[in-house]
Amino acid sequence: MNKRASLLAGLSCLALASTPAAAQDAPTGSYDGNEIIVTATKRDASLQDVPFSINAQTEQAIERANASTIEDLSRNVAGLTVQNLGPGQSQVSVRGVSAGQIARDQPGVKEQVGVYLDESVISLSLFTPDLDLFDLNRVETLRGPQGTLFGSGSVGGTLRYITNQPTTDRVEGKVEGNVNLVDGDDFGGHLKGAINLPLSQNLAMRAVGYYTRYAGFIDALREGGGVSEDVNSGERYGGRVSLRWEPAENLSITPRFVYQKVTTDGFNRQEVYNLYANQFTTTRQQVTFEERQQYLLLDEAFEDEVKLFDLTMNYTGDVIGVTSVTSYTDRDILVSRDASALTGSVSADLGFPDAGILLPSNLVDTTGVKQFTQEVRVNSADDGPFQWLIGGYYANVKRDYTQRLPTPGYDAVTDATLGDGTSAAVANGFGPNSPYNADIPYDLSQIAIFGEVSYDFTERLTATVGGRYYAFDETRRFVSGGLFTNGDNDRDKTSSTGFSPRLLLSYDVAEGITLNAQASKGFRLGGVNDPLNLPLCDGGVPNGPDAETFGGRPRYDDETLWNYEGGVKAQFGGITFNAAGFYTKINNLQVTADAGSCSSRIVFNADAHTMGLEFELSASPFTGLDLGLSGSYVEAEFDSTLTRPNGTVIEGIRDGNRLPSVPKFQMAANATYSFPIDPSSDTNAFVTASFQHVGSRYTQPGDQENNPRTFVHGFTFGGAPIGSATTLDLKLPDYQLVNLGAGIEFPDELEISVYVNNLLDENALLAFDRERGGRARLGFATNQPRTFGVTVRKGF
Repeated sequence: MNKRASLLAGLSCLALASTPAAAQDAPTGSYDGNEIIVTATKRDASLQDVPFSINAQTEQAIERANASTIEDLSRNVAGLTVQNLGPGQSQVSVRGVSAGQIARDQPGVKEQVGVYLDESVISLSLFTPDLDLFDLNRVETLRGPQGTLFGSGSVGGTLRYITNQPTTDRVEGKVEGNVNLVDGDDFGGHLKGAINLPLSQNLAMRAVGYYTRYAGFIDALREGGGVSEDVNSGERYGGRVSLRWEPAENLSITPRFVYQKVTTDGFNRQEVYNLYANQFTTTRQQVTFEERQQYLLLDEAFEDEVKLFDLTMNYTGDVIGVTSVTSYTDRDILVSRDASALTGSVSADLGFPDAGILLPSNLVDTTGVKQFTQEVRVNSADDGPFQWLIGGYYANVKRDYTQRLPTPGYDAVTDATLGDGTSAAVANGFGPNSPYNADIPYDLSQIAIFGEVSYDFTERLTATVGGRYYAFDETRRFVSGGLFTNGDNDRDKTSSTGFSPRLLLSYDVAEGITLNAQASKGFRLGGVNDPLNLPLCDGGVPNGPDAETFGGRPRYDDETLWNYEGGVKAQFGGITFNAAGFYTKINNLQVTADAGSCSSRIVFNADAHTMGLEFELSASPFTGLDLGLSGSYVEAEFDSTLTRPNGTVIEGIRDGNRLPSVPKFQMAANATYSFPIDPSSDTNAFVTASFQHVGSRYTQPGDQENNPRTFVHGFTFGGAPIGSATTLDLKLPDYQLVNLGAGIEFPDELEISVYVNNLLDENALLAFDRERGGRARLGFATNQPRTFGVTVRKGF
């Protein structure tokens, strides 16, 4: 940690020493007064001129919000929801298009919101990289399906991190340092630096480096009565280096390398029941959990290392422009969890003695991804009324997912309880003392052809028509072994083709007021289900109810939706108002269901819809005061019912039930007042405040059935009586966050600010966490508590 911080400090000092202080201008065309230039249509356009609903958070807005993650920004963006499951594990949804939480052991499920770093796709279902927001020009949120230009994974919308680019105009840079205190007992902070260096008249380099320490706020109770504090602390470090070479007047070549690694020592989980620690035990110490507490036999860990190489080439002529984007991603993810309670609950079902139930057990998930993509676009470059764009896309993704459940001593207890040789008989070639093992490699390839044309029928009316044809193939192998598996060794394949059209109309009613209408289709690729863990289904009874319901479903289909929306964009004086209403019809929504007693997850297809309103208002009623207000109301419901053979509903997939993980109502308000404190030296001060409300949600569709829910634990372990139960309300309550900040801006690009986030210390429940239907563990993911911080920024 000290070495990394020292290296970054060296970079920062080098940046400061490279040139005298000078004004730092925004990149050309990115921001000019109230006008924000975005590239949501694959070409430069004013935010107010983009003919569909879009939000752009500028670099200044990111800094003033003291935002370090996309979750921090999401509460200020209407319709954008981020479910925080820990650093590097956020799950994004837009406009209520959500099938619920994607679990870490669902490697075949694709994302519903495409996430891009400039032109390179980086989204990966649950494990979308939690990129640092330093030296970003802006973050764009494109609402509604973006299947035409951005393809699969943008079924609900697209999120784009847009970085500051190298420029030959000047030497510039900045340094930022932060110290923060979380929950009154653990310090975090960061040190970040960026520098732009012109190397010649046509060559420039931009380098960014950063190190962040995450303060912990979860305490773990231990066997024997000990307590480990702040077990979810961690760090994030990395950077990016890009070159921009302009060998000719209209040609630019920009190679780039991005590296980031996130590590944490645990997860933001607070528990209410654990097999080993609960209020029912009589032969063990009884435990009633407090806020931000969990129970561990083993330490936990998360690691996410991503390396991205990309090359963007752009030619802009008088008539046409050509863009080529080549990217290669190499990513490794480790999720190491204390699965002792999970393994122990199965062992209790199998009649193991208490010593066997208490064996420490570590569930280790690894994901390795190697992804290559190539996109080529040709577009018109003149200023005529007819504009066009056509392109092709190719992607090849190889993903290797493995699971191991190392449990030292487990084979001996298994053989003593179930008979000699049992462990060896079910190993299927895997090593000893691991009752569950799986190797699941995926190979996915995709090609697409896309295009859009627009025509200005009059000075006020513009129409845009686009479409995308795609074809994909996915092959998956599944090899498993151990007492908790079937001993599988199978190979399956799925493929599909489709076409996604889009129609846009834009009409300028008056100066500064535009009406927009859109009909568009989006898609998410289907996949292959994993086989059930049949030895755990129905207590091992062949063809039992759970095996009958969840078995025989090898694949799930592409998810598609049609989105219809109308909106208004208005800008006059110091006021900007954007609003949209939408209706989305979803076919074959990919919904994950916990497969009863099988400890498996199966994806079903169901129909659903979302509809709602969203708005964003900003105003500057007088010099120095900036106000913002945004909100969204979304109705998101199933339109079909799936049932078991006995007629009961499968995991809440019932006509009229809410889609999970998305609030009906979400709003945010913020205000910043800047004023001079020393006019002679151009020194200014500012104060800022924000309020954010997030409505109630459900984690999974089934959570709204029979809620509040009583979880019967059914064990005699620890002297707990048979039939002991925990009752929980699974409707995650709404929560409110209040943030305050103040600072001083000096004339030499120096800014010092202080802030307090989560002023009221709200303990928000972000997601419900369960293992084996509550037989092993029950808990909730929670947010960061009250945080005090100081930030210093220096630009030149």
